[in-house]
Amino acid sequence: MPALAAGILAVALVTMFLPPPAVASGFPATLTLERAFPLNQRVELDELKARDRVRHGRFLQSSVGVVDFPVEGTYDPYRVGLYFTRVLLGSPPKEFYVQIDTGSDVLWVSCGSCNGCPQSSGLHIPLNFFDPGSSSTASLISCSDQRCSLGVQSSDAGCSSQGNQCIYTFQYGDGSGTSGYYVSDLLNFDAIVGSSVTNSSASIVFGCSISQTGDLTKSDRAVDGIFGFGQQDMSVISQLSSQGITPKVFSHCLKGDGGGGGILVLGEIVEEDIVYSPLVPSQPHYNLNLQSISVNGKSLAIDPEVFATSTNRGTIVDSGTTLAYLAEEAYDPFVGAITEAVSQSVRPLLSKGTQCYLITSSVKGIFPTVSLNFAGGVSMNLKPEDYLLQQNSIGDAAVWCIGFQKIQGQGITILGDLVLKDKIFVYDLAGQRIGWANYDCSMSVNVSTRSSTGKSEFVNAGQLSESSSPRTVFYNKLIPGSIVALLVHLSVLYTSLFL
Repeated sequence: MPALAAGILAVALVTMFLPPPAVASGFPATLTLERAFPLNQRVELDELKARDRVRHGRFLQSSVGVVDFPVEGTYDPYRVGLYFTRVLLGSPPKEFYVQIDTGSDVLWVSCGSCNGCPQSSGLHIPLNFFDPGSSSTASLISCSDQRCSLGVQSSDAGCSSQGNQCIYTFQYGDGSGTSGYYVSDLLNFDAIVGSSVTNSSASIVFGCSISQTGDLTKSDRAVDGIFGFGQQDMSVISQLSSQGITPKVFSHCLKGDGGGGGILVLGEIVEEDIVYSPLVPSQPHYNLNLQSISVNGKSLAIDPEVFATSTNRGTIVDSGTTLAYLAEEAYDPFVGAITEAVSQSVRPLLSKGTQCYLITSSVKGIFPTVSLNFAGGVSMNLKPEDYLLQQNSIGDAAVWCIGFQKIQGQGITILGDLVLKDKIFVYDLAGQRIGWANYDCSMSVNVSTRSSTGKSEFVNAGQLSESSSPRTVFYNKLIPGSIVALLVHLSVLYTSLFL
């Protein structure tokens, strides 16, 4: 694309002529008209678009907007075992695939000269490397930057003794890790306002990874980085809400059947069956107060202190975990109760230390309902498919195994995608609570938004699709709701990957 004449498209009226009646308090009656670019300077189209994206981002702060990100992946550990989305960073925008992770705070992507970063992916996606020097809107974050100070307070950032650079080092639960430095640049997205689509952007701080270890170095399920949806100040959801662009709430509904799919929303999914339980205060993760577990309505004999939140105990909701994990003291009673309930209908067997069952019919009519009972008098009801995994077949019989795992010597309970799928989950950070409801995630959902006029509306999320152009948003009856919603549609990935 050839450069465009600045005199035609890039004139910015930074000052203007005012008539004499406009003079007050000695303010000069005549102001100088200046151009953003000299008349004889030719400006690249990408630079003009970058300026426009900043302006459109300001528009979004006072308009109802829905942002549609395409997301791929599935919970199935024998296929993909993670959900990931694409984000556009920098000027000109560059595309990066990042895992959706509610168990961490920071968005980071691989950067040039990265040590240990994969060069290819078994997910059949292209891997990219971010280069701050190639983006006209990128800047490094110094130790004196207030945003770095906020990160230091939440242990998401540190300060390098060399170069006054804001840096980070993360270790994840699976033993993998990454380190790098922070940059500020534009997150680019399409804001759907009414029936129109507007290119918009917001300035955010994210990590530039220069070193990766553990499973992050493996290419079989490699992505460009991780999109942390935690509640600390360095998370994108916190950054966007502090700028008035999004509400401090997000939701997801992950489809468990077939190749996966579902919906992820930076905003509030509205469904009448949603129940809420308060978050445990002052925790770095999304901790809930699990009080007991019931199998077929009968409460298991587990000391409630097993689930109490402390430095090495508690129940965490984490979309970055594929399976689910029970505190060690709760695991054996849980598995024992399920085995006892089906002992007359299936053949129990052990596979590599995991309790499995040989089944010749559907699990739905044989296995019991499991209820996780939380503070606030609410329960999360799990179908057999929410705590079992089909491993393989022996003749005409299917082998189903307990999908919950036990961490030796640990009192942590983690609810990963195995449990989270086929349910709406709402993370209300402002209200410090999490809500959920069983739901068919192949169906559309209603997302509450609020316009600058104070009116609230339902946005039918099912009407947004990456294949529809132009996109159409349907609005239903007015209700009280959140400020603005960012909608992410989860597209289907049919790649079969075996661990």
